[in-house]
Amino acid sequence: MLDAIRWDADLIHRYDQDGPRNICYPTPLQLDGHLSSFDFLHALRSSRQEGRALSLYIHLPFCADVCYQCNRNKVITNDRGRALPYLERLEKEIELVACHLGSDQFVEQLHFGGGTPTFLSHAELRRLMAHIRQHFNLQDDDHADFSVAIDPREADWPTVGLLRELGFNGISIGLQDLDPDVQRAINRVQTLEQTQTVIEAARTLQFRSIHVELAYGLPRQTAEGFARTVDAIIALQPDRVSVSSYAHLPERHMAQRRINATELPTPPDKLVMLKHSVELLTCAGYRYIGMGQFALPDDELAMAQEDGTLHRNYQGYTTHGHCDLIGLGVSAVSHIGDLYCQNNSDITLYQQALDQRQLATVRGLRCNEDDQIRQRVIQSLICNFELRFDDIESIFGIRFSAYFKDIWPSLQEMDADGLISLREDAISIRSAGRLLAHRVCMQFEQHLPPRHCAQLSRAI
Repeated sequence: MLDAIRWDADLIHRYDQDGPRNICYPTPLQLDGHLSSFDFLHALRSSRQEGRALSLYIHLPFCADVCYQCNRNKVITNDRGRALPYLERLEKEIELVACHLGSDQFVEQLHFGGGTPTFLSHAELRRLMAHIRQHFNLQDDDHADFSVAIDPREADWPTVGLLRELGFNGISIGLQDLDPDVQRAINRVQTLEQTQTVIEAARTLQFRSIHVELAYGLPRQTAEGFARTVDAIIALQPDRVSVSSYAHLPERHMAQRRINATELPTPPDKLVMLKHSVELLTCAGYRYIGMGQFALPDDELAMAQEDGTLHRNYQGYTTHGHCDLIGLGVSAVSHIGDLYCQNNSDITLYQQALDQRQLATVRGLRCNEDDQIRQRVIQSLICNFELRFDDIESIFGIRFSAYFKDIWPSLQEMDADGLISLREDAISIRSAGRLLAHRVCMQFEQHLPPRHCAQLSRAI
């Protein structure tokens, strides 16, 4: 079993610096416009020829209300009629993509994200799933991982029942904080009872995985209040809990401009919130997976980390890293073989492309060997907290210390500080450094933007 994390305030103060919000290589910032839908289609055909398993991500961007802290690609509207035109274009995209894949390629993982997927009516959800089943070969033995993001304010028992009927066996519940004062400050009023109702429904209907998302550093939050939120969620016993640091980037996310910056907690207060959360969750038996993600020991993420098969992509940690990821919908990212590509993030332009029976691919990256080396290094460190050099050397025919000689002094400094253990044959992240694993991974990033760029923020 992996050792438990250890809190080291001095180490955190020294190493918590600006960096990418989502540690995954390549970062979204590396995707550029030098890639077309032709490259995407060629990658799909290669996937079919090799018969690789699939993971589908479906982006459903609509929300009835704006949550001020949110940084996702979304469309705020009370007009439920806007979902159908989008759904029609999404169905066209499904058809255009699926015809280049093989009927023998099983979809092992499916995730509906957003936005608020349950913004769609029950009839629209049935229609979308029927269309997906018509064009993709979904693994339907309940060993697959079919999950959906749920806003408890937009879901009830019948909705959860419908999702189970459609084949979903995992839910992810956005919550942030239970303090009504904090909720009013971010325009997301959501009671514990609403959250509890959805969790009880999912348990009764035998969903396999329940995930609750919390955030610290929000306006009007206090250490005591956030600890009460964490305690309340622990009492509900979700399989996974994520505790992420709110990044206030109003110059990038327009909705955040409605947050009163004077009401944000100070960095020292944020550290106290994180420390209490780590203590409460670990004492309750949750394992620290990494990047703010906790899971019970019998959860699939914890078991995958234990046996070395855990993976991380743009959606977070996954047990399906061997699958080609197909992203469908506005702004969705695909990862097929050595190719990354992303759809247009503008819903109007996305829909216009599909109206012309064209894919909405606008940017991407084909990984070269250097990208592949860095990708494997970062995957190992962020998922396993350890990297054996011979794993990289045998695949790519390099000498690890020579290839990364430019950053070797920085690694030695991290070793001297107690963040990592640097040996002749391996790097391992110490228990005191696991909250800072992103800082180790950043040493291997090739294309980080300048410090203090609007794309960067503190991870802790």
